Amino acid sequence: MMQEFPQAEPANNAAPTVELPVAPAKRAARPMSAWLWDLIVALGIAAFIIVFLYQPVKVEGTSMMPSLDDQERIFINKFVYRIEPIQRGDIVVFRYPRDPAKSFIKRVIGVAGDRVRIDDGRVFLNGKLVAEDYVPQAYEDERSYPEITVPTESYFVLGDHRSLSNDSRDFGPVDVGFIYGKAVFGYWPVEKVGRLR
Repeated sequence: MMQEFPQAEPANNAAPTVELPVAPAKRAARPMSAWLWDLIVALGIAAFIIVFLYQPVKVEGTSMMPSLDDQERIFINKFVYRIEPIQRGDIVVFRYPRDPAKSFIKRVIGVAGDRVRIDDGRVFLNGKLVAEDYVPQAYEDERSYPEITVPTESYFVLGDHRSLSNDSRDFGPVDVGFIYGKAVFGYWPVEKVGRLR
């Protein structure tokens, strides 16, 4: 005689499930791909900023001392002059008119239509003496320059260290087509971190 044994029923009618462990390689792949994607996005944003907006540059030479020292690191804004005009007092970066492979950095003294004259180192703009607090007495010189009217779409530029600067006194006004950025912020050395003026 066969004896029947009752079978245990699951508490609910759902089929029992078993959770399989995820392989370690798959677990590592997910965060790695997310990290790689974040890196690509960050590099893309950085490239956009450097190409179209801000570019880090190193100052070479002493013609802009004490505002900018030799080997100082700064950011230049390459976009700003698309939305606002170049103004007197701006520190601009431009291709050297006599050798466009080189870049110079100087301060804008006169814009198109301005009359600029230099008498024994003193700069006159439209007949008035310019107060240049950015040129210490030790950096002044006694060079003179006959009065000129700055041509259309051109700028008269000078270095702050007048006795050591190769500028518009030597190569004349700079055409706007050579100017490609405005020096806006110093980031190295640490003691000179800040907005440029």
